[in-house]
Amino acid sequence: MSYQSQALLSADQDFINRLAASAAVEVPDLDVELGAIGWSVRHVWFVAAAPGFAEDYESALAAGVPRPGNDQSVISDDELRAAVQAHLADTSTP
Repeated sequence: MSYQSQALLSADQDFINRLAASAAVEVPDLDVELGAIGWSVRHVWFVAAAPGFAEDYESALAAGVPRPGNDQSVISDDELRAAVQAHLADTSTP
């Protein structure tokens, strides 16, 4: 994993939108004012650090995938959901 790839993934608006869609379903008691987009912007760095995400994103960029953050062949919804759930488990432990 390169930090550059993780940074690019963290700034990918398509990925942020997909993360928000996942948060709308997976995050219990989602803050109404913060909303799903706000939650995703706040937590995108941690989710983007999930094992394999930066490598998969970097490979997609090298292959010329036009919108890698939106492409489920790069990071699937199941992988995204698992990363969100893992992040929630990490942050809910005292």
